Amino acid sequence: MIDGGADKTRGGGSPTPVRPERLRGPVEFVGRTAELARLRRLVATPPCLILLEGEAGIGKSRLVAELLAELPGRHLVGECDDVPEPFPLGVLLDAIRGSTERPGPLSPVAGALTPLLPELADVLPDAPPPLTDPAAERHRLFRAVAAVLAALSPATLLLEDLHWADPATCELLAYLSTHPVDGLAVLMTARTATPGSSTPIHDALARTPPWSVTRVALSPLDADDVRRLAARTLRLDDPPQQLITALLDRTAGIPFVVEEVLRTLAERGGDPLADDSVPFVLRDVLLWRLRPLDEATREVLGAAAVLGMTPDQRILAAVLSLDRVAIGAALTAAHRAGLLHDAGDGLRFRHDLARQVVYDLVPRESREWLHLRVARVLEQELPKPVALLAHHYRRAGSGADFVRNAEAAADLATERGDDATAASFLLQTMDVAELPRPVRVRLAAKLGRSAIDGLSQAEAIPVLERLLADRRLPPGARGELGLVLGRMLRQQGEALRGYTEIERAVPYLRAPRRKAPALAVLAAPDTVVGRHVDDHLARCTEAEAAAVASGDPGSHLAVRIARASLLLELGDPAAWAIITELRASAELADRPREHARACLNWAQGALHAGHPEQAEALLAAGRALVDETGYERLASLVEATQLSLDRAAGRLDGLAERLSRLVTSAERMPVTLLDARAELATVLALTATAANAGTANAGTANGDSANAGTANGDSANAGGANAGTAAGLGDRTGGLDEVTVAERALREVVADARRVGAIWPLVQTLSALARLALTRQPDEAVRHATEALSVVRGKGILAWAADAVLVLAEAAAAQGEPARAAAAVAELEAGITGRDTPLARTALRRCRELVPA
Repeated sequence: MIDGGADKTRGGGSPTPVRPERLRGPVEFVGRTAELARLRRLVATPPCLILLEGEAGIGKSRLVAELLAELPGRHLVGECDDVPEPFPLGVLLDAIRGSTERPGPLSPVAGALTPLLPELADVLPDAPPPLTDPAAERHRLFRAVAAVLAALSPATLLLEDLHWADPATCELLAYLSTHPVDGLAVLMTARTATPGSSTPIHDALARTPPWSVTRVALSPLDADDVRRLAARTLRLDDPPQQLITALLDRTAGIPFVVEEVLRTLAERGGDPLADDSVPFVLRDVLLWRLRPLDEATREVLGAAAVLGMTPDQRILAAVLSLDRVAIGAALTAAHRAGLLHDAGDGLRFRHDLARQVVYDLVPRESREWLHLRVARVLEQELPKPVALLAHHYRRAGSGADFVRNAEAAADLATERGDDATAASFLLQTMDVAELPRPVRVRLAAKLGRSAIDGLSQAEAIPVLERLLADRRLPPGARGELGLVLGRMLRQQGEALRGYTEIERAVPYLRAPRRKAPALAVLAAPDTVVGRHVDDHLARCTEAEAAAVASGDPGSHLAVRIARASLLLELGDPAAWAIITELRASAELADRPREHARACLNWAQGALHAGHPEQAEALLAAGRALVDETGYERLASLVEATQLSLDRAAGRLDGLAERLSRLVTSAERMPVTLLDARAELATVLALTATAANAGTANAGTANGDSANAGTANGDSANAGGANAGTAAGLGDRTGGLDEVTVAERALREVVADARRVGAIWPLVQTLSALARLALTRQPDEAVRHATEALSVVRGKGILAWAADAVLVLAEAAAAQGEPARAAAAVAELEAGITGRDTPLARTALRRCRELVPA
């Protein structure tokens, strides 16, 4: 919506000063004593990040208004609009822009805000040169906002209606959760996410550490609060219980609705319990208030509801072909009738619930006509407010105009680095039935690229699948769409489906620049079952040829990273020379996000092979790069790699609890979730095995000594010392013992890994399941170990089966028939001969003690 009297730029250009603060809610303030006291305590001890949640009309804005009215110091206030704009960080910039004081002195990084805040050009440093990496650019922008907020602190930053916030704002708030600004209390309001749906703010905060955000939930008013509100509004000493019961029943205790009903009862007078005089729902209240208005005023009010919460009188006049005087008179009449209120920046609807009721009362044909008229008027604005145009054209039923503006809004969002908002606009275009196939394919390709790193993958995947099912799809489009679909499926944890889609797409990718990185993905051996390492080597060779043909440095870099990862998993010492060369290169240094990904992937590969020192160094480098770039999507991978390293090093104390927290925080990151669950189940198995045996020496393959209870034997008692961990989790799982808890967790991961075709967690958990069963059910142990060996055999990297083969050797030796495991041990020995695989060599030494050659 466009504010009356202000020319806040929409859809392009630099925004002008923010509108005044618009706090709204019930006039009477009842209840909420505990919540208000809690908010006082929290904001009194900054830095802090607080999320105030509740359904529409529950009184979030009224509560924060009460809080700020008594809170000393500087208040920075921003409010989100219900129509998403391709202008990242808009609400935060509004809050900064609206401050009555100038920030300063400022660090040089704050200059990144100079293009976005021209109003502060006199105090902001010069803008730094642009960065080539979008993630690094975004991180620098986050640091710039934090620097300006620090210069304005101590302060309270209030951000309202974040359920409508752009994804970049939500990412910044997640950044502030782990990089708090001294002296800054951040108070956010948002509607509670409904089951089965989410919003960018809830997705972003779900990935933050549990301790970093305090959530305060508002519930409906109870009977005592409704009684007090009724007594004040109706001027009754003791409102009858029948009235209170009826109010609660028909308003659900939602404060805004309760108050509107009570105001209407007070205005009408008479018996508040008379059936024909008590409007118990908001629609009845507003119908009663509309009744005395003439038809012309109702027409203006309906058009105002179409425009938004704060209707612009200039736009209304143009839409309805009336002069400003007539529009002003109509809005004033609606104000007198209690349908609008004066918030200091013009007349506006008191709440979105009220606006929605008025909007719904306008006949559908009239609403569509009004939306079309609004769009035609907005078409004259420069720069064009493409997001608003898309919104109004869609409501008007004008598909072609909607698609045109939605694509423009998506392009603008992509240009500003806001992929998630771009994906949101593009997803909406896919619902237009009459969209020509070439246009649909073009938009779907953009959608796929935007959703790769956005929050819309789950919605985009079925769209791409439907398009790829069309046999008339042009080959080039099939390749592009198949590639992005495969990448999205992989990020959603669907390892084999994603890999298969990319395989199908590669023959249709004409440009070597696109084919090379796709083939590099197919070269990774630790992702899927059913593909032999020879296939991965062949894909890597094809990728290198495509990279050379492309002449693209980025493609060449991606292939080199993949080659190093593949050689590392194979135990080829040449991997380290490539890694050293790449890490010293300017090409990788100029791409910090790719550098971070590479270091973390190499750290995992080093762990698989048994090089903990190198893994530790690579992880440290990856973590530093993630911190530097602020690429939050890699944060869970950093933590997962650290926990894998701790497990491998035998640092098991408290590890299960840390892994449990990671599993919870990674629920919206499926690509990380299964690996985290596999690590947790493995740790539970380690501790349960140690506890069950009454000793720390569980005898895994990952030990430097024959009977080490830990991954690398660094702590002789690590397993036993932490044996209570699994038992503690067992207490929270219906009192089950730690062995049962571990076995159940392992079986669940095995089932999920089989379903998605993810090889590394499958081999890891099958081997752990085999070891857990070794002393109790040796036949089950042999079965699980044999399956793990079979899966690894299909991959051709025998080092991965070291622990499974060791279980087979131990089981055979325990039964006095060591020769039963001779073939498996010989196969392991042949598979790792000449390979740089310390873990597998350690396991082989133990196997040879049990099963001599």
